[in-house]
Amino acid sequence: MPFRSLHILALLFSALPLFAQKLLIPMDLSQSDHLKAYGIAFDALKRGMQVEWLLNYRGGSFMMDLVAEIESDCRLRGVKSEQVGDPGSIYNEIEQANMEVVLLEKPTKVAIYAPGEVRDGPWDDAVNLALTYAEIPFDLIYDPEVLNGKINNYEWVHLHHEDFTGQYGKFYSMYRNADWYIRQVQDEEANSKALGFSKVSEMKLAVSRTIKSYVGRGGFLFAMCSATDSYDISLAAAATDICAPVFDGDGVDPSFASKMEYSNAFAFQNYNLITDPMVYEFSSIDVSPTSGMLAQGGEGDYFTLFDFSAKYDPVPTMLTQCHTSVVKGFLGQTTAFHKEYLKPNVTVLAQREGSDEIKYIHGNFGQGFWTFYGGHDPEDYRHQVGDPPTQLALHKNSPGYRLILNNVLFPAARKKELKT
Repeated sequence: MPFRSLHILALLFSALPLFAQKLLIPMDLSQSDHLKAYGIAFDALKRGMQVEWLLNYRGGSFMMDLVAEIESDCRLRGVKSEQVGDPGSIYNEIEQANMEVVLLEKPTKVAIYAPGEVRDGPWDDAVNLALTYAEIPFDLIYDPEVLNGKINNYEWVHLHHEDFTGQYGKFYSMYRNADWYIRQVQDEEANSKALGFSKVSEMKLAVSRTIKSYVGRGGFLFAMCSATDSYDISLAAAATDICAPVFDGDGVDPSFASKMEYSNAFAFQNYNLITDPMVYEFSSIDVSPTSGMLAQGGEGDYFTLFDFSAKYDPVPTMLTQCHTSVVKGFLGQTTAFHKEYLKPNVTVLAQREGSDEIKYIHGNFGQGFWTFYGGHDPEDYRHQVGDPPTQLALHKNSPGYRLILNNVLFPAARKKELKT
């Protein structure tokens, strides 16, 4: 064979491994730190790389071009990675099974709707903890930033454990004399006045409507705990007053039940409101834990993730990626949702088997998406006001926290993958 031909073949064979080599971040039980793995994928996107999310393959693994800096970051952060010389066999396996490859193209611009440190309540937020631990950057925004349009600078917004009805979390009966509660009321009233509203409930309604418009234009909304049902209730109660005098200085509209407009809201309908300020509950939507469950510290309290078709239902499949299908339950001011109050178009992502308790739901509105996740902290079964924050370094493989981080990466997917 002529020297020129040998030289060309040598060049081709030497180039093949470089072209084919990939870095796989497995997300099955072999992964040493599931949570930081999301941060690695996010950093790769920040570098301008494309990341393949291998839905249902080894727990929803990530694969990208083999880059020395990314591989080094994995070692430094304690994230397991594997070199793949030829990904062809992986693609073939995915093609033949209930799996799919979703391309992630750019890092998500993330914001958490929450007050700043000055007025923050005596509790932590699971999403803040998850993003911080995974090293995914985010900004804090609150009512002024929402109403002045800054919310539109972000692709994904998380609602902190907020009360959008203007009832201060229904904490009145237990904490009305606590310094943090008094300060919260004062700050919210001052904030609403500065923004031109006569009552906090009116300000929160304006915020709720602005967030709804944000979703309609293509935003991604993720809410947990009391920010789920209180947000939906605020939209449905737009034409009435459901706040007791201790909250807004005037009485509850005696005809409020007939004035609820469920069509204005995302997820819930036909529930019963609880307007008594001495009752620590917004409505009949929330599932209250049994006394036996509380006494046992949640022993036996689990919810099951639904199984979706990766090829035909990529959106719910992305949101339920995990290394286990059964996840330990956890309480919150809003723990879970009674199935009877869900709108028919809501997609159920997880449910407590043998019950009507729905833990995790999803839907779309306009060009955007929303996801509601019941409970306060996936690794603290009964998180109390004043308890210290969870140390995620002790829960690196938390399936409950993985569900949060699935939502953060969700908007990074190529747009055609997100059509429903």
